[in-house]
Parts: sequence; C-alpha cells; structure tokens
Amino acid sequence: MDLDVVGRLLSTLPADDDHPYRTGPWQPQTTEWKADNLEVVQGEIPTDLDGVYLRNTENPLHPAIQNYHPFDGDGMVHVVGFRDGTAFYRNRFVRTDGLALEQDAGKSLWAGLAERPSQSLMDHGWGARTRMKDASSTDVVVHNGVALTSFYQCGDLYRVDPMTAETLGKETWGGTFPFDWGVSAHPKIDDATGEMLFFNYSTEAPYMNYGVVDANNELVHYTPVPLPGPRLPHDMAFTENYAILNDCPLFWDPEGLAQGAYAARFHPDMPMRLGVIPRRGGPDDIRWFDAESTFVLHWVNACEDGDEVVVDGFFESDPAPADNGMGDKWQRAFRFLANDRMQPRLHRWRLNMVTGLCKEESLTDTISEFGMMNGSHAGQKYRYAYAATSKPAWFLFDGLVKHDTWTGQEQHFRFEDNVYGSESAMAPRVGSAAEDDGYLITLTTDMNQDASFCVVFDASDITVGPVCTLRLPERISSGTHSTWAAGSDLPDWAHVDDPATAVGL
Repeated sequence: MDLDVVGRLLSTLPADDDHPYRTGPWQPQTTEWKADNLEVVQGEIPTDLDGVYLRNTENPLHPAIQNYHPFDGDGMVHVVGFRDGTAFYRNRFVRTDGLALEQDAGKSLWAGLAERPSQSLMDHGWGARTRMKDASSTDVVVHNGVALTSFYQCGDLYRVDPMTAETLGKETWGGTFPFDWGVSAHPKIDDATGEMLFFNYSTEAPYMNYGVVDANNELVHYTPVPLPGPRLPHDMAFTENYAILNDCPLFWDPEGLAQGAYAARFHPDMPMRLGVIPRRGGPDDIRWFDAESTFVLHWVNACEDGDEVVVDGFFESDPAPADNGMGDKWQRAFRFLANDRMQPRLHRWRLNMVTGLCKEESLTDTISEFGMMNGSHAGQKYRYAYAATSKPAWFLFDGLVKHDTWTGQEQHFRFEDNVYGSESAMAPRVGSAAEDDGYLITLTTDMNQDASFCVVFDASDITVGPVCTLRLPERISSGTHSTWAAGSDLPDWAHVDDPATAVGL
C-alpha cells in the first residue's frame, strides 16, 4: 500500500470519553489519508469491477454542548475506487461552514438532535428545526458526475469530488437552490433520465416541498406539498412517472414545539399516508393513500404495475419503543436506534391509482434496514434488495441479507463477533445483464484487529463470503449511508491512465 497523510483536524474530545457513539466502533477519525494500491488480504480484486464506492460517516471533533447524538458528527466521505484489478482509498472531512466555524472556536457552537435549539451558541443555523449545524454527514449520492452529501434534517448539499473526496463547495443549481429550507437526506437519482428528485420540510407551512433537478444540474421543478402540520419525513421513492412522498404519524409533539422542544411522538391511531405525485405535478395532482400506522425510515424502490404504484420499504412494528428498563443508560437512551426494538421489516404497499385503495403485505420476518438495490433498476420493476442486520440494542450492522422479493427467499452473511459493516452498495459488473450480476461492497470496522477493511461480495450469492478483502489505512468510524458510481458515469475517470494513482495529486 502506498500511503500518505494529507491532513489532520483538531479534536477536543476527552481521552476518557465514555459515550458509546464516540468510542469503540464509533470512535471518530481525525486523519485524512491518500492510499494507493490497497493491500489485498484475501482473494483478488475483480477486473470487471470499475468505479467508486462512497460512504458518509459521522466524525465529531468536539464535545456536545450537553447531549451528543450520533447523527450530530461532522461528515467524512470515504472513497474506495476500483480500476483494472487495483484499488485506492481517500477520506476527507466535508468542509461545511459549520465545521469551519467550530474549528476556529475549538468547541461546539450548535445544539444537536438531543438538545434544544435554544442551547445553540449561534443565533443562526440550518435544519428543519433551525439553529443546528449543517454536518452533511448522513447521505451521499452522485449526480451529474459529482458526489453530493446531505444532512439528516435538511440543509445545504455539498459538492464532493467522487474520486478525491475533496469538497468543491455548496451546490447552488445556478442560484435556484432553496437555501431557506435546504434539502433533506436521500435525494434520489434516476439512472434512466439522469434526474435527481428531492424533498425538504420545515416547521412552517406548507411543511414540505418537492423538486426535480435535471441531467444538466438545473432545477426544473419545485412545488409545495401541503401537510397537516410539521412532519419528520426521511426518505422518498419514485417510479417512471411518479414520486412517492409520505406523511408518517411520527412527528414533533405540537405542545412541545410551542415550548421550543423537538420531541418526536408516535400516533398509532393515525394512518400513515403515502402521497403519489406526477414527477412534474403540483399540489392539486397529489393522490394520498391511507396505510397501516407505522414509520418508514427508508424505502428501497418503487415501480408501476398496471393500475398500481408498488412501493417497498421497511415497516417498523414499534416506531417508538418504550423504556423497558433493560440495558445500561446508553442502551435505554438510544433505543430509538436499535432495530431489534423498532423491528423494521421489508414491506410492500400497493397503491391502486383507480380505486384509491392501498393493499400491503410483509415480505419477510427478518428484521433488517438500510436497503439498497441495483441502481439501474431504480423506479422500475426489480427483484433483489440488499439490507443490513443489526446487533441487538445498538446501531451497529452485524451482517448482510439479500431479499428476493419475488420468491421470499433470502441469503444471509454474518460478520465475525465484534466486526461491523456499513450500508452496502451494489456495483453491477461491467457488461452485466442480470440484475444481481455484480458485486456487493461494504466497509467494516473490525474491533478484533483494530482495523478496517473494504469487503467485496458476489452479489448473486453473498453466502459464500467475500470475493476479496482490502485493508484500509486505519480503523474507521461506523456511520450511515453509501452509494456506488460506475467509472463510466464519472467524467474524469477515462481521461487518466490510472485513476488509482493519478487522482488527488
């Protein structure tokens, strides 16, 4: 491995920190690396794996004002690039405005998700609840050849070089970016059209907007989506002709909002509503469908099937688990991150555009989340969903599952004890024809070896174990979302002889 340190950021976290989401598998990084010719510790790098795997992680640099939430950490993008049987690695902090100001101050300036906005030391900020730091640490997608990082509760989108991980500045869409509301995590990319679909939300009416950015990176559609009040939507889906938005019955308690508190409450007596809007539609075009009460954090895919819009996502059996007195104080405080408590399972909703009725069914008994699929089938009929299983009581991924949505069959792979994975990404093999003809890629945090690895599976059969395992320069923090971009979708990829050694110079 050819290795260079290219940067370090100052951290003021205490050496005796005991917060479980700032230590152990969640211990933040402060070093930025440039690593070429990654060491292959098992197997061989496939020569028909061509492109980049990108992953966003939370890496806090300073103690919280009072209570730290793992989604408060500053964004760091990790890139593992594959070309001609070799691989390289880059990681860089996302240079947000909030990061720069807190580095200058040497401390946290904004309240996090577990704190009231009034605790912020700044009178301005970002997010649907305002006065938060725009950490840009939740999601990452690639649109128009550039990676975009986003924040959990709306904020700026930051442009990131998908090969070097260097921040290129904020996205502006030629001056039309909705800086007042920002963009939520999980904008969606339609490979068939090159469009990016997104939404945002706020505590101010109409409470949600929906927009479309075309293949030329121009905002071509932006419309209000009136809701009954402030909501907490996190994800969306789309089909060839529609976008699917949601009004879930888990949202900030109105009485708390009046007192400046942002505590989410689940209302089991209210239905979940799914809104189907034509991709260039307005408020009057939205069709709302009532469904069983739940909260859906992440959707996998949607498609059209005759008169029906079919949507797959993770139905939570208990979106707001009560404190049962089990576990230590941290497990009890962060029970809303424990999938064994919320019990998300892959689920299907069929929305009949003629009758207005919704039919739904559970697709599996397996508890899993963070579903991914072959991006070339996004918005279309598909068969396979790849998801993560979780360590009981913790926000840690202990394995992978491949769901066959046609037959109900599943494949499982479990990491060794004390080894935790990342959200996987499906990378189609160059020249692939079948939907699962490709590779499943993830990054691991290995507490046994105090190391991290990039692990590549055959997407057609994950049970046989890794095709290859690559060592990263140091153990990385656990985190949230990832994506895959084929080399053919990166404008500069073909203009250098060997991107594994040429990028980032």
